[in-house]
Amino acid sequence: MATETRIDTYLEEHLASYIDLIIRLCKQPSISSSGEGVEQCARLVCEVLNEHEINTAPYQTPGFPIIIGKKEGKSKRTLLFYNHYDVQPADPLELWDHPPFEPAVEAGKLYARGARDDKGEFVSRIAAVMAVNEVLGYLPCNVKFLLEGEEECGSPHLADFVQNHIEDIRSDGAIWEEGYVEAGEYPTLTLGVRGILYIEMSVQTMTADAHSGLAHVLPNAAWRLHNALRTIRSSDSKILIPGFYKEVIKPDEKEKALFDKWPDAGNLWKEQYGLMGFSDNLEGSQLRYAVFDPTCNLDGFGSGYLGYGTKTVIPSKAMAKMDFRLVPNQDPEDIVQKLRHHLNDEGFGDIEIKVLGKMNPFRTPIDDPLVDLSVRKGEEVYGKPVLIGPIATWSSPVHAVAHPLGIPVVNPGIGYWDNRSHAPNEHIRIKDFLNGARHIARIILDFDKLLPTD
Repeated sequence: MATETRIDTYLEEHLASYIDLIIRLCKQPSISSSGEGVEQCARLVCEVLNEHEINTAPYQTPGFPIIIGKKEGKSKRTLLFYNHYDVQPADPLELWDHPPFEPAVEAGKLYARGARDDKGEFVSRIAAVMAVNEVLGYLPCNVKFLLEGEEECGSPHLADFVQNHIEDIRSDGAIWEEGYVEAGEYPTLTLGVRGILYIEMSVQTMTADAHSGLAHVLPNAAWRLHNALRTIRSSDSKILIPGFYKEVIKPDEKEKALFDKWPDAGNLWKEQYGLMGFSDNLEGSQLRYAVFDPTCNLDGFGSGYLGYGTKTVIPSKAMAKMDFRLVPNQDPEDIVQKLRHHLNDEGFGDIEIKVLGKMNPFRTPIDDPLVDLSVRKGEEVYGKPVLIGPIATWSSPVHAVAHPLGIPVVNPGIGYWDNRSHAPNEHIRIKDFLNGARHIARIILDFDKLLPTD
């Protein structure tokens, strides 16, 4: 019997136990934005790794622990798995069909906060490692696990940790989170992520709110901030900060052509979000190509009276939360400096900027051998062509790990187009978990063959 077939058999025979393991992890809340249960979940992750004979070491950071797990293989080459054990808040609770931290299996799906993002992903890696080890009696390469507890709040301590523990995570390639199956059941492989700059802008125009009868003479903080925002982004989504686009690397025709192979996302997104059309009248392939462009998004705006009924008031304070999705080679530090200079030049020097999160963009070259291996093994598992995305819509701290290590990153995973990550009723399809583990196991089998021996 072929090795791959034996691995598949092992995974199928042990599938129920790995689903139980996801349930065990998802029962433990680990909300990094509030801190609820995160330390307890870190200890649980260590228990899980140790139970699978993966040498484990937790490291305390100024935030929540970062955990490194190691299991030796026959070669000197090392494959790194990145995951996180923290989750998003479960609000609004009333929209869940099942309590978010009481996992439920229904119609071939596992519902729970963290089932997809990212505890199910973590377990799929363990399943793949154990399957290969049990079938062969050894691992062909070394494997390392890197798990953090602050990804959902911007990974503020990961970059420093990597710099201080570079040898502990030294590796030759990495498998990241967030892989998924696209509509039409096509497996995908994303080679990069956009960076992010998340900020809070605030202004205070008076020491206290005032009667709106004085609106002809008193400054309104809400209007002040609104007017500042109008100088940042045009009505057609162009970002007006001088020099904002200077470092942007435009996609070449080969990269754009990769997206031409993807199914049209228009109808899917219209149905999913209840839309009649898209921003700036984009349609067809433009919807995919737009991911190569940076964005400026207004996440929230708060000022004045927002309660029931009326209150005639001039707000003294206003606040807005914004995020900029950045593309190679933009730097969030550079962007926030450009924003500060822009506001000053436009006469809004009184508006404060607070950086709440930042990540650099990252991209793995299309022709990297790890990409080719991942595509070939994905097509073996799914029986369909693998769709390659040069860059993803989301952000993740890939740069913080992969850039200092100088390694390629791919993301075969267990998701599909409607997992509802970050939303009520987050879930995974159990068949996707199984296929994701099968895919990763095959990469482990042949990973050492990609690279020359020392």
